[in-house]
Amino acid sequence: MLVAWTIASAVCAAIPAVMTVVNLREYREPSAITSDGLPAVTVIIPARNEAGGIAACVGGVLASSKVDLQLLVVDDASTDDTAEIVRGMAAQDARLKLIASVALPAGWNGKQHACWQGAQAANTPLLCFLDADVRLHPDALARTVTQMVRERAALLSGFPRQITRTWLEKLLIPLIHFVLLGLLPMRGLRCTTKPAYAAGCGQFLLVDREAYNRSGGHAAIRHTMHDGLLLPRLLRSNGYTTRLADLTHLAECRMYTTAAATWNGLSKNATEGIAAPARIVPMTLLLGLGQVLPLPLLWLAWERTTFIIPFLGPPIRIGMAPVWWSVVALLLSYLPRVVNAVRYRQSWLGALLHPVGVALLLVLQWVALARKLLGRPATWKSRAYPSN
Repeated sequence: MLVAWTIASAVCAAIPAVMTVVNLREYREPSAITSDGLPAVTVIIPARNEAGGIAACVGGVLASSKVDLQLLVVDDASTDDTAEIVRGMAAQDARLKLIASVALPAGWNGKQHACWQGAQAANTPLLCFLDADVRLHPDALARTVTQMVRERAALLSGFPRQITRTWLEKLLIPLIHFVLLGLLPMRGLRCTTKPAYAAGCGQFLLVDREAYNRSGGHAAIRHTMHDGLLLPRLLRSNGYTTRLADLTHLAECRMYTTAAATWNGLSKNATEGIAAPARIVPMTLLLGLGQVLPLPLLWLAWERTTFIIPFLGPPIRIGMAPVWWSVVALLLSYLPRVVNAVRYRQSWLGALLHPVGVALLLVLQWVALARKLLGRPATWKSRAYPSN
């Protein structure tokens, strides 16, 4: 029985490991800028109580080079100095405009409503929805627009470098790349428009305005907290192509600043991803067997091996098959995290404690699903939303 468990663990660990190695060829940085004749883009930043960082975000966008841009900051009923800060910056740069959001209608998520208002005020061929905690490098917009035009995509989303400082950030935030590269066949994302291959990051969504409007835009996903997944899925369901790009060296973001915010932020939209009722059991088996159990199984297999002490010669250990399978599973489970830590500049503490991080991630998914089944609301940015 122990041999069967260790073999199953090795197989489950091999799936994300092999998928990660294969996907690294597909998940690349955007192209170098090759033309000055790029389509204009309107950057839309939904902002609710972002006084602590909105100036840095806006300043990064306005410092963009080699791209014609407008910048709309949609103030989503902030109770701090967000609007005043943006208004002062707008007085210094005509490309920046502040939009005061109207009252949030019933059935809408606050971020999606702010994004929708910004999209309706824009008139450029491209829209870029950017979270207020993202810091763009000067050539980020030009390079992503170049890539989008080159690939004739209707949407291009990218994952910035994720800054982590608290212990829970280090454990959980790097798992974004682990899940993305280890579980999504990116060849399918590139070669088809099937919604099942949809993926994206709500921190950075560059989209063709005409395709966005024809698909319904944020109004069609007004209830969600996860536009990073559902906006690409929406466009794909309408026959449009979407792409992913590695923005590690072009942008950075610190999603959350405390352990509590990290837990609440990741759980608020979990049921639209891994914690969906149809996915959570197979994902728990795959990640539990392949990422959490290899080390405990190795300890158990080692404890159950036996010694034969012959009259001559050294002791001989027998029953080693479970040990070797456990070693294989352990090495395969750590392979994606080591690769990701190097390539995407992630925390080595989080990589070392990878099994603990995955175990916490699975607990988070089940807690989020339980909250949904019990009908308990999710709270974010001082607003309570019905369970997804």
